[in-house]
Amino acid sequence: MALLLLVWILNAVALLAVAYLLPGIVVASFGSAMLAAAVLGLVNMLVRPVLILLTLPITIVTLGLFLFIINALLFWLVGSMFKGFQVTGFWWAVAGAILYSIIAGLLSNLIQQ
Repeated sequence: MALLLLVWILNAVALLAVAYLLPGIVVASFGSAMLAAAVLGLVNMLVRPVLILLTLPITIVTLGLFLFIINALLFWLVGSMFKGFQVTGFWWAVAGAILYSIIAGLLSNLIQQ
């Protein structure tokens, strides 16, 4: 349970770092980052597998590059759900999703060792 809470906090920190680095992504507070990280985790757990399955042919044709589009659309979707976390456009969502994945992955590797 403590590990899950730590990963959640690290994902919120990663989201704050993305908002600091990219001007097209705005996070109002740490509480908003916590809520956005939780919603992003739920969306990635529940919606993403269905979208990957539905778009499998185009993902194969593009050699997996369409997964970037799926990640960006889900990041943008979460950014449009509440006012504490906003993504201003699709290309900011692409950059934000990539940067968020990198930062969250690096932070998660810190606690895995």
